Amino acid sequence: MVNPGFAPRDIPLFSIPDYVVFAIMLAICTGIGIYYACAGGGQRTTRQFLLADRQMQILPVAMSLLASFMSAITVLGTPAETYVYGTMYFMFCISYLIMGMAAAHIYMPVFFNLGVTSAYEYLERRFSKGVRRVGSATFILQMVMYMGIVLYAPSLALEAVTGMNVWAAVLSLGIICTFYTTIGGMKAVLWTDTFQVCVMVAGFLAVIIQGCHQLGGIAEVWKVNYEGGRLEFFNFDVDPRVRHSSWSVHIGGTFMWIAIFGVNQAQVQRYLTVDKLSRAQIALYLNVVGLWLIVTLATLCGLVLYAFYKDCDPIVAGYIRTSDQLMPLIVMEILSWLPGLPGLFVSCVFAGALSTMSSGLNSLSAVTLEDFVRSYKKDLTEAQYTMISKILVAIYGGLMMLMAYVSSFLGGILQAALSIFGMIGGPLLGLFTLGILFPWANAWGAYAGTATSFLLVFWVGIGAQIYKPPVNKPPISVAGCPRINETISNVTMSTVTMVTDMFTTTEAGPVVDDRPDIAKYWYSMSYLYYSVIAVLTVLIVGLVVSFITGAQDPEELDPRLITPFFDTVCCCFPERWRAKLRCGVPQEDRELWMEKDAEEFEQGLLLKEIPRRGTAEG
Repeated sequence: MVNPGFAPRDIPLFSIPDYVVFAIMLAICTGIGIYYACAGGGQRTTRQFLLADRQMQILPVAMSLLASFMSAITVLGTPAETYVYGTMYFMFCISYLIMGMAAAHIYMPVFFNLGVTSAYEYLERRFSKGVRRVGSATFILQMVMYMGIVLYAPSLALEAVTGMNVWAAVLSLGIICTFYTTIGGMKAVLWTDTFQVCVMVAGFLAVIIQGCHQLGGIAEVWKVNYEGGRLEFFNFDVDPRVRHSSWSVHIGGTFMWIAIFGVNQAQVQRYLTVDKLSRAQIALYLNVVGLWLIVTLATLCGLVLYAFYKDCDPIVAGYIRTSDQLMPLIVMEILSWLPGLPGLFVSCVFAGALSTMSSGLNSLSAVTLEDFVRSYKKDLTEAQYTMISKILVAIYGGLMMLMAYVSSFLGGILQAALSIFGMIGGPLLGLFTLGILFPWANAWGAYAGTATSFLLVFWVGIGAQIYKPPVNKPPISVAGCPRINETISNVTMSTVTMVTDMFTTTEAGPVVDDRPDIAKYWYSMSYLYYSVIAVLTVLIVGLVVSFITGAQDPEELDPRLITPFFDTVCCCFPERWRAKLRCGVPQEDRELWMEKDAEEFEQGLLLKEIPRRGTAEG
């Protein structure tokens, strides 16, 4: 609803050509699923259905890694972030590079060389079956909640400015995504992700090119954003309460992205679709380049947004309700002259949603099958396990749509749920890091560290939602908005509300912080530090409890469960130095198992049980 004093804005709605373009995108995704359901005899084994028979090429794997978490929230949220706060988000590009190196050389080798299907199989081998189930259950809860939000949030954002019915979008996307993931398996997911990345890039380019053309060129866009205080690439304020500083983006962002690309099942499963570790590492580095491209394009879209609306903020004027609707709004205003272009952008948004949802459905099926079904039903045939995998995809697809419906009642809690999703990744990263880098850790330490980490980070995160911290934002203007009556148009930023983003809803203008001290200093911490706190808590508590209860003897530990960190980062050191840095973990057999015949390795042979001390069973 337009705020009093402002004239209504004539915003075009979706046309028939736009719906046609959108329908073609959905038809292509469905066609890819049908093709891989029929090609090569279909998806007859769990190896084919969940891992694409480990025969995928590097490019589609890299594109799928990119698409899996570059969701509709990225397409809508990153430009809005740039419009409201500035370009500091762009500096995540440095975090992506550090993340790529860490994931490729610390975490990926362990999962890849064990031949696991579920990343949480590692937790049982390293700690106990109970730790594995804790990790698996946490992942399932996290992904079901997140996929429902990914499905609902963009549908709601687009409804207000395109006229597309939210539930028609939710049902059509949910059913089509579940359908092609169920019948086509991992191959369909990888190739549809590749197609969807192309659609996302095309959508971004359409906005950037047309926006710059209308505004007088990229130089003018840059100048306007510089004058409006949107260009910020360095902020070395050490205060942890600063939302985005160089420290929080580089340190906190690195931990956050490692939690996604290092140990998240959806990404681990993609690494395992190629036949060699080196290929998986190349795919990950190509993904880093893709992340740079996507974030650069999204940031440029944000700069175009500000240059276009610099004199008439559409949120303050009441043309839209939240910053998530900024991108759909500008698309309908600058691209509707050519029928079909708004449909291309909507396809871009929903391509991001589809890629995340299909990745989540396939990974949820793999985790449930490997970590729960096989534990209780060990006498089924491979064909029966494959059929169960497909049924699980369909079930989780239904739960995803149900969660989208539940999300419609959450209101402001919807954004809080997104930050909670980020909090879950930190303790899981800490749990895997405890096992992979610290040979003394045992199951009791894993339980204690993970539980303490969850309690601490949720305490901070929920406290931040209850006592929302004030956020400094660059100025915005409504001086250029069309008015109904110029005599009553003296609207200032001190009297008109509300700018909404993923984490906070605050009034512009001077803010009096009357919150309690714990909220001012503890709950006001940047959300990017949540993962850092979570990981450090798992490591510190986990190691202390492990030594108290009887630490694992490194000499009895299977070396395949540990990454020789110092062999990787200190490869130029003499062997006698590196031997001492291995902390007693036996390395004599490492070269032998790395030279195993590739065909035997690809079978994903289970590790034989070895005696371990300081381990809690169950």
